[in-house]
Amino acid sequence: MPPDLAESLAEFDRARFRSFLASLAGLFSGRPNLLLPFDEVAGKLHLRRSLYRGLRTVEVRRIVGSVDKPEDFDRAFRPLRPDSRQRWARIHRAMQAEEAIPPVQLYQVGQTFFVLDGHHRISAAREQGQEYIDAEVVELPTPVDLEPGLSPAELLVKAEQAGFLEQTGLDRLRPEARLEVHKPGLYDVLLEHIAVHRYYMGLEQQREIPWEEAVAHWYDTVYAPIVQVVREQGVLEHFPHRTETELYVWVMDHRYFLSQEFHGEVTAEEASSDFAARYGGHTLWEWWQDLWGG
Repeated sequence: MPPDLAESLAEFDRARFRSFLASLAGLFSGRPNLLLPFDEVAGKLHLRRSLYRGLRTVEVRRIVGSVDKPEDFDRAFRPLRPDSRQRWARIHRAMQAEEAIPPVQLYQVGQTFFVLDGHHRISAAREQGQEYIDAEVVELPTPVDLEPGLSPAELLVKAEQAGFLEQTGLDRLRPEARLEVHKPGLYDVLLEHIAVHRYYMGLEQQREIPWEEAVAHWYDTVYAPIVQVVREQGVLEHFPHRTETELYVWVMDHRYFLSQEFHGEVTAEEASSDFAARYGGHTLWEWWQDLWGG
């Protein structure tokens, strides 16, 4: 056996062992160590269109999933199947010898990529510390930002965000809008806010309010002003791991709570200030229990 091939085979074995250790770490941390399956991502994000982008140079670290082999490699593209040992080693040796290697084929979703063809080439490239790889890219546009390192739980939130944007058209109506949350279910809360706002708009104006008009009016007259108050009062400084959109939801809930407590209208400024004063010095778990009753 040629010495260089023997070394590539040994490198395969070392990569599989590192994958085993990473899997153990994933069990303790609760973060899966497998590639993201493209079908699941495409289904949750409702990906429909595709655009051929041609040959590109892609950062290897941004390749996070697979179209048809999500269980053959771990999240760092270390090989999991022992029967791929010879094939992987031959590709690894060819790369070390700087032989011509065909470009891989990738689907692009946001800032992440999914492998259609070329899993072993990407795996061997990562093990050699290669930062970029030539790829033929087909993009599937999505209004949400997907970044490497996305967990399944984070993917669920991104899917909810995509559904929210699809239902509201807010990314088209207000391109500057950046509504981001970390907790599942909050985009449904925002949709409820818009629906209630539309209802009261209709009562006030004595007409049927088109959905998109209600969305834009809610953003301009409710959401954006409260977020501006949150910024001006520095409320986010008390909750460094939260987003402006999450604080909007909590300030709105707190505003309702205060109006019931004091039997009168409470301004956004008063609600956000009181919210920060009550919960800003607590740990996240303490103020969550206070706010939601445990």
